[in-house]
Amino acid sequence: MKRIERHRAILGVDEKATLSDLKKVYRKIMMEWHPDKFQDSDEAKKMAEEKSAKLIASYHFLVSVHIETHEATKDAYIATTTDASIDDFEFKSEILRVVFSDGNEYEYYGVPKAIYVKLVNADTPDRFARRHIYENYLYRSTSKIVGGNE
Repeated sequence: MKRIERHRAILGVDEKATLSDLKKVYRKIMMEWHPDKFQDSDEAKKMAEEKSAKLIASYHFLVSVHIETHEATKDAYIATTTDASIDDFEFKSEILRVVFSDGNEYEYYGVPKAIYVKLVNADTPDRFARRHIYENYLYRSTSKIVGGNE
């Protein structure tokens, strides 16, 4: 998926990177690009602020879609997708955002428009999503993201 590859490129990691690897790489790069290190030049400081914002966004995105994160939050995810109903959903550029009745929100990546159309037209969207979306597409929780930096 292009989005994941873009974020991996920003941090300079590959698909084999563990959460620990991501954290080490992120900390090392942030030490280089922290805006406080660029006090002599406003232009350099601004560039460092922009670079660090990209690094932060990439790190948080990669952590949120990492398999280790999914494993650690699997029980909560299953509880939401099994017990809560869909309150709202929206689709844009193969990203399906679902808001659940328990207050959780998830984004699903790589969802074809045809699947979205079937979800919209399903007699029971909850059942359709359980069968065709929740376990079939890369996802991440967006419940705790405020003001997102994507």
